[in-house]
Amino acid sequence: MKRIIALLVSVTMLATLLCGCGTQAQSLTEEEKNTIVIWHDKEEAVSEALLGELQKLVPDVTVQLEYKSNLTEALKMVGNDPKAAPDMYFFAHDKIGVYAEMGILSPITDLIDRQTLDDAYVPMTLEAATYDGKLYQLPVYFETLLFMYNRLYMADENVPETTEQLYAYMEEKTRGGHYGFVEQHSTAYYSAGWIHGFGGYIMDGNGNVGLNMPETIAALEYHKKFVELMPGESEYATVNTLFQEGKAHATIGGPWLVSASRAAGMDLGIAAMPIVDESQIPISPYMGVQGVQVLKHAAENKTEAVKKVLNALMQPDVGITLAKVSGCAPAVEACYESEEVTADDVVMAMRETAENTIPMPNRPEMDIMWTVAADMLVNINMSGQDVVTSCEAAQKNAEELIRKMQ
Repeated sequence: MKRIIALLVSVTMLATLLCGCGTQAQSLTEEEKNTIVIWHDKEEAVSEALLGELQKLVPDVTVQLEYKSNLTEALKMVGNDPKAAPDMYFFAHDKIGVYAEMGILSPITDLIDRQTLDDAYVPMTLEAATYDGKLYQLPVYFETLLFMYNRLYMADENVPETTEQLYAYMEEKTRGGHYGFVEQHSTAYYSAGWIHGFGGYIMDGNGNVGLNMPETIAALEYHKKFVELMPGESEYATVNTLFQEGKAHATIGGPWLVSASRAAGMDLGIAAMPIVDESQIPISPYMGVQGVQVLKHAAENKTEAVKKVLNALMQPDVGITLAKVSGCAPAVEACYESEEVTADDVVMAMRETAENTIPMPNRPEMDIMWTVAADMLVNINMSGQDVVTSCEAAQKNAEELIRKMQ
């Protein structure tokens, strides 16, 4: 990893030199010290709601939200250049490791007391935001996959509570162009829930690769019988179209699928993930946390304004407002005292599911793992290759590619 991080640092240093500026303390005017620029890649409804709340809560700080379609690459280029970089960015937690290794982030605990954070947040969100023992993100909301079903076909009282009940339902209902259950079975993000349900993992928080673990192999062996009752094609468009057109009775999907399904006129049900019979662990998908990360130059040169913005983002009103416009679950525990939040079945389903989710690893090596795991799943589920052989080959490939990063 040192080699790839060194390359990233070299790129940012070159950008800094070309701009004729460094990371040393800046001489800022009072107006500049009270102006906070936040990059984001969110839809307009979310950014407008966020800006409105911040303008209300910190009227003495000028907050500027700037949309960046290629935010991650832009940060790699200008992260060490105070004149070109933002003060903060609003993004998912899974890229924290890359920027922490580049040295451009400031730990949130340099600005907010850790005990205050522990008291305020859903614990899993802080776990997700931690890299190498340091907390680098202030969580705002989180999202995870959900078990969804069409009440036209699957009554509430018939929702499978276990994976064997789900399989029995699939055997009974999969016929005539209809499927009892579909999912993106050969995508690592979706298959991870089944792997975690057996106690395996793609990569753990310490960077250990788990593709050839007995638990991972057992999960993929077990999952194959479900895959055999699904369409051969499992990409996003196929799975979601089948569900929204009523040709699939149930699916595992993200909150982004909810509005489209309801707009299509579906009586949508949301339930807890089925429990894996063999392990007594639910299907446990990844959790993604959206929040703000603070760049080091802003923490050092705009300390008071940064603290004000962070404290504002911790207020329950922010999480409640964003939950209403994003359909995702607030990271601040106090938000769940609001009826506006508790009345939202999608948000509450995510809050419940979060108890059994695994934060997406935020290590730089995960860029490799997504590709290696996806290739392995295609070999197993779509090409019919032996599970053990495929897992062993994928493990070896992943370890070799990671060594080249070091």
